[in-house]
Amino acid sequence: MEENEWSKFRLRVNINADITAAYEAWSSPQALESWFLRKAIFKDAQGNIKDSQAAIEEGDTYEWYWHGYPDSIVEKGTILKANGKDVFSFTFSLKCPVTISIYPEAGETIVELIESNLPTDRENGLKYFVGDSRGWIFYMANLKSILEGGLDLRNKKPDLTDVITS
Repeated sequence: MEENEWSKFRLRVNINADITAAYEAWSSPQALESWFLRKAIFKDAQGNIKDSQAAIEEGDTYEWYWHGYPDSIVEKGTILKANGKDVFSFTFSLKCPVTISIYPEAGETIVELIESNLPTDRENGLKYFVGDSRGWIFYMANLKSILEGGLDLRNKKPDLTDVITS
């Protein structure tokens, strides 16, 4: 495999929900906590903590915490784009951009995630390519489950760790 093939990945999930519902799942701290995070803290450009139901906007910064992990495990980043309808982008691992695009295909809604600019050196390449994509695969499946009226697949038991559902 060529080195640059490890610098990005693309994941798509089909969801039987409208584009608006799929976008809204990314649009506020409360929405992200319904399928993805244990706790999502967002701050506006002035550094003020946003209300849990407030719309996430370009330039906001975040702190994300997951079920199954202590508060010492936190992801911090910046919202790069939030157009209010079908594109949501943010920095993630090592400030790599993640872009969510939502669009119709074959009568369903597609949620596409592209994480790019991943490191390609031997030490970090596989760690971030495999680790991040593995996590996103689970959370995209959970998003589908939640939006289609199914179960929340996340492990929410703090004493149960090292499982694929958190």
